Amino acid sequence: MSSSTSGTARATMGDEEARMRTFLEEIFRPLHRAEQRRWARAYLRGLIHVSGRKTPRSMARTERLPPAAAHSLHQFINTSTWDWEPVRRRLALRVAAGAAPYAWTATELLIPKRGEHSVGVHRRLDAETGRTVNCQRAVGLFLVTDAHCFPVDWSLVLDGPWGWDQERRLRARIPEEETARSVGACVLDYAAGTAAQPRLPRLPWVLDLTRSEDASGVLAGLARHRADILCEVNPGQVVIGGRRTPTVTTVGVLMDERNARQPYVMTRHSPADPRSRGGARAPLYTYAGTVRLPLRTVGADGAARGYRLLELPDPDGLRPARYWITSLADRRVERILALMRSRATVRSTVTALQERFGVLDFEGRSYPGWHHHMTMTSAAYAYQHLRRRGSVPAPPSRSPTPVLARAAG
Repeated sequence: MSSSTSGTARATMGDEEARMRTFLEEIFRPLHRAEQRRWARAYLRGLIHVSGRKTPRSMARTERLPPAAAHSLHQFINTSTWDWEPVRRRLALRVAAGAAPYAWTATELLIPKRGEHSVGVHRRLDAETGRTVNCQRAVGLFLVTDAHCFPVDWSLVLDGPWGWDQERRLRARIPEEETARSVGACVLDYAAGTAAQPRLPRLPWVLDLTRSEDASGVLAGLARHRADILCEVNPGQVVIGGRRTPTVTTVGVLMDERNARQPYVMTRHSPADPRSRGGARAPLYTYAGTVRLPLRTVGADGAARGYRLLELPDPDGLRPARYWITSLADRRVERILALMRSRATVRSTVTALQERFGVLDFEGRSYPGWHHHMTMTSAAYAYQHLRRRGSVPAPPSRSPTPVLARAAG
């Protein structure tokens, strides 16, 4: 390699290190100890660069750190006392500022585990496969952009004995205030939290409620928070509708009424319908009127709000139609289709988090350790994709080393 080529490579590596340092200084500023910030940097680099399982041992080996570094990385995640919540808030603000998000979404993640001692592990039915698995059940909050969904918060579902077994809870260092919650309750906590942060954008919520244990409760909670929504629901979802006399009915019944649907033609290969093929045309139907949510679920403040219904038939007629309820009555159908497509984007993001960013690889057993690891995986994903977008600030022009040293001091 020529001296000019090696010099260029060193300059590129130096720029990359400076970009990562800038990102870390912004996101991990709540970590007041320099030692914690140093291990955060090493852990972030490991999540990005290590192939295969992202463990403290593999990170230390790949990053060519001293043998004792694996123990220090393990301590940084599992025994260090840093607070992950302010780090996640800063991460969400950074993504919102640098990635032009247009929606919030949340999704469930099952993390397979061996044994029964890792925090939150429980035998559960995987609704997607129909199998019972031994796993942790997590709920992630994501900011949706044109090409990616950025994870910015995580919750762990503590059902079964994790909600009441004090010995297990103490062993896993679960805070007393952290009680058993459903997936829907986690989503509503996210909605309340984002609404309480004035610097975060007010964006529509795009959710798949077809497997939700309490879809009506989630819709009602979002209505109480006055959040705009686009939610996929089952045809049996209860609403109040009817063009003459409002009655309690279901989404499927309303969409089956004669002359109640208005077609909108779209191409069959639209990503809004992952089952579509080819370039033929297929209809998306919208309900001619508006519907409301039952008064008993949303209260007087939200009962008058009107919602729009949409139906997407299977192009081949072999599977049931899909249904959505949305408060975005003033949006063009094309914009709503773009929001529908975000569900496919979050699925690809979850796959990337599993395969390339170590979201399944936490080796500890404690509640704080799990949250520390998930915070780091979110930061690693955000750094990689913000950097590719050019949204991680470039380092300032090079100065002599003594000047940099004085500035750092």
